[in-house]
Amino acid sequence: MIQKKIILQPYPRGFHIITDVILSQIGPLPAQGILHLFLQHTSAGLSISENADPDVRVDLESFFNKIVPENEPYLRHTLEGADDMPAHVKSSIVGIHLSIPISSHRLALGTWQGIYLCEFRNHGGHRTIVASIY
Repeated sequence: MIQKKIILQPYPRGFHIITDVILSQIGPLPAQGILHLFLQHTSAGLSISENADPDVRVDLESFFNKIVPENEPYLRHTLEGADDMPAHVKSSIVGIHLSIPISSHRLALGTWQGIYLCEFRNHGGHRTIVASIY
């Protein structure tokens, strides 16, 4: 097993394709295996989705903002800003880890699939991912 910590630059709120960033940080992949990614944060998420049409990222952001709005009167955890508690909810929905098969020294992603950082805070800062290759 190989394990590396990847520190991502701060991204603005939204959905960001980070496949190339991940690949540049983990080094050569084995012939077969599993890449497991674990995001060490509770207000962002990891996902796999469409990597070709940028409208998909805009639509995902719009959808999540509609189903988990800010400034709702029932929210109690508000000391860190109006975007914080909704970010925790969105992170819980999306999840903070991925497992991706490795085949022939490459990630076995589909033709139109990319790894996304889902940044749910307005100013989330640096994000840390633990990458483990089995």
